[in-house]
Amino acid sequence: MEKKILFAFTVLVFSLLRAAEVDSIAARVGDKAILKSEILNDMRMMALGDDSYEMMRAKAIERQLILKAAEESKLALQEWAVDNRINEIVAANFDGDRNKLMQALTQRRMSMAEWRAKMREDMICSAMRWQAVDKNVTVSPSAMRQEYMKHPEKYVQKHKVSVSVILLSPQNASKKDEVSASLKKMSFGEAARRYSSDSHAKSGGKWVDVVPEEVFNDDVCKEIARMPKGTISKWIEIDGWCFMLRKDDETSAKNLTFSEAYEQIRMNVIKDKTQDLYKKWIDRLKGRTYIKIY
Repeated sequence: MEKKILFAFTVLVFSLLRAAEVDSIAARVGDKAILKSEILNDMRMMALGDDSYEMMRAKAIERQLILKAAEESKLALQEWAVDNRINEIVAANFDGDRNKLMQALTQRRMSMAEWRAKMREDMICSAMRWQAVDKNVTVSPSAMRQEYMKHPEKYVQKHKVSVSVILLSPQNASKKDEVSASLKKMSFGEAARRYSSDSHAKSGGKWVDVVPEEVFNDDVCKEIARMPKGTISKWIEIDGWCFMLRKDDETSAKNLTFSEAYEQIRMNVIKDKTQDLYKKWIDRLKGRTYIKIY
């Protein structure tokens, strides 16, 4: 009997130690402890690998710093605002059905109360970030001009083409002659809609303004490169699949002018300034808060 009690006690202690290992403290921000299990759960929900642990721990620390700053500033967030945000999420992501939301939370092993609390914290963090960072980001013409001159490689229009494709699967490769003959009686688009296995077949096989290297096989890219605009290729066979192409249009690569790249430049300047202000803000919060990483 004593041996059974001793064994049970040993198993209990081992189980508690195992739980403590899984739920060990990852970091402490002021009097708030961030558990390792919380970080691992966030990683799981975002489908991140083990190499993302330190990044997610840093984000969790920043989140607690912001929440602490919100508490110190006595930021008030009305519950009706949280309700409205939840209603928006349910409408946009769950077809307006709260039961679907509850099912999703069950799969995540999260209660509605826990999710609501997290949603509330998210809104607080967003409000704090707006006050400290986003509303203070300004973009001057000189900063945009400096960005454009400093990083010309960012503002390049890639070589693009518009092509129409007829793709025959290995099972339908024997229809090549039939398709070729049909092009004497119908348009390329009609033939694509009738015969093609390509994902764009319903639109007549059209691939509009694409960078060839980002979409097509090397052999197809080589064929596109030597085709004059408006011409139709011979059949190209790759691993049993058969391609026929029509080159509809082509735009050469070029450096964009300042006015052509204006919106892209503006967004990049906003992004850089936002990141800089955010880092300085977080550094200030860190400077006045006790932080320990385990």
